[in-house]
Amino acid sequence: MKPWLLAIRPQTLPASVSPVLLANSYCYGHLPAQFQWLVAALTLVAALWIQIAVNLANDYFDCKQGVDTAERLGPVRVTQAGLIAPGQVLFGMVASIAMAVAAASYLIAIGGWPILWLTITAVLCVLWYSAGPWSLASLGLGEITVFVFFGLAAVLGTQWLQLGQLNADGLILGCQMGLISAAILLVNNLRDRATDQAAGKLTLALRIGERLSRRLYALLLIAPFVLQSFLMFQRKLLWLALVFLTLPLALGLILQSWHGDASSANNNSSCAVLASKGFSALPSPCRLCLIRPSASGRVKNTRASPSKLR
Repeated sequence: MKPWLLAIRPQTLPASVSPVLLANSYCYGHLPAQFQWLVAALTLVAALWIQIAVNLANDYFDCKQGVDTAERLGPVRVTQAGLIAPGQVLFGMVASIAMAVAAASYLIAIGGWPILWLTITAVLCVLWYSAGPWSLASLGLGEITVFVFFGLAAVLGTQWLQLGQLNADGLILGCQMGLISAAILLVNNLRDRATDQAAGKLTLALRIGERLSRRLYALLLIAPFVLQSFLMFQRKLLWLALVFLTLPLALGLILQSWHGDASSANNNSSCAVLASKGFSALPSPCRLCLIRPSASGRVKNTRASPSKLR
């Protein structure tokens, strides 16, 4: 069991859980009477299995393509280390995708074609992220991919399922979580740049260089707080300032990335995952206040009918 825990990388799972939790908390505050707990549970399940599938695919394909070697500085990769047979890791990836699709099947019935296309593209990107010489990671598109899927898609997809509509709040929340997820990937790629370069995997960190990568990492961690300030002043809700309790952690991560060596990026990336989890957990009660009341003081039920969703 321990090798499989190493393979699925539990420390990375908050990156997929956080945006879904955040979006569901917002939707509950927006329309508590219409909130669907089964949908909330299945969005979490689907997000978790997609994240696990991504991790297993990355473990398998990076080993097969010679990216993961004994010289890499990051956590153990089970395929490269020989802890799990490559065929078993591949089977685990396929099984994880199947579990995610199974959870998404009900969500597709509720949300219609937008959720169907989101599911299809998510599955394709699980494979395309690491597989082949033209993988998303090798093209330097990894950070953009996680920004979209572990930020915008996770939040807006959940909002569509629960509310039947999208709004600017969802866009901002999605950007916040996506920026943090992109920062997590970028700092990992900073750590792995030597072995990635040797294997011909030209990640964004290699394409723009170490100096610009560290600056971009700082920007990715600070930008969510800038967006939070916009929300706070727009809504005049001081409770939203609770998010700034995580600002010292973000600043600490930035300083560590600038002054630490490559090996310290292991702790940095783990802390970035915790920052992602904390950023979504702290403001959850505050997100309940992001409600647009009608003239009568009650929130309007703006959820579209199932026929309109399809």
